[in-house]
Amino acid sequence: MDAVEDVKVGPLTAGSSSSSPSGCTTRRCVLKPGHGGLYWPVALATTDKVNKVWDLVSLHDSVSVILFNTDRQKLVMVRQFRPAVYYSGIPKEARQASEGCIDTSKYPARSGLTLELCAGIVDKQGSLEEGVRLEALEECGYDVPLKNFEHVKTFRSGVGVSGDRQTMFYAEVTDKMKVSEGGGLEEEGELIDVVEMSVPEVKDFLSKPEVLAPAGFLYAISWFLLHKAPATTTSAAT
Repeated sequence: MDAVEDVKVGPLTAGSSSSSPSGCTTRRCVLKPGHGGLYWPVALATTDKVNKVWDLVSLHDSVSVILFNTDRQKLVMVRQFRPAVYYSGIPKEARQASEGCIDTSKYPARSGLTLELCAGIVDKQGSLEEGVRLEALEECGYDVPLKNFEHVKTFRSGVGVSGDRQTMFYAEVTDKMKVSEGGGLEEEGELIDVVEMSVPEVKDFLSKPEVLAPAGFLYAISWFLLHKAPATTTSAAT
């Protein structure tokens, strides 16, 4: 399965079978099977070796944090508009008929509002903890001491397109650490709403059959409920 040789990477060309990205670094990666075989299902479920062409996007790694306010016993998260989520929720026939102009009276922006962890890309010097601390300040308005950040997990995100690495942290905060309203940086085009949810509200959210949230967010709140929620009633951040 891992016998891959002769890997070539080049710019994404027009007419890609999987994506037509805009405003991001893209590459088309051509994989040729090496000795021992890289097998892909073909006609009649045979296992003949074939070349594989895959479109991918090169992205920054990222950090995220599960914030829990121990004074109010609430998780602190963010809600923001995601154009890709909005666009993918519009029926294909409606996209084709729109000629590039979406009818927002029929497809309101709220269908692109996702609930997420406070997060950001790793594009500055410093430790991951310093990076996620800055995100907590910019997006949620909390000035969190570095010692409060506990590593949860480092994993791969967007495995079909980007394969970037995300590192997740957990941090407890108090009302005293709240120094601003948050909302992100206007100069970076961020428009973020800070959302608080109690433990019962989080459990109710998880019970829904469909939610506007990424898989990493669902993992994060499940991790919180499993590892932190039972003990948080008596603990407090300092």
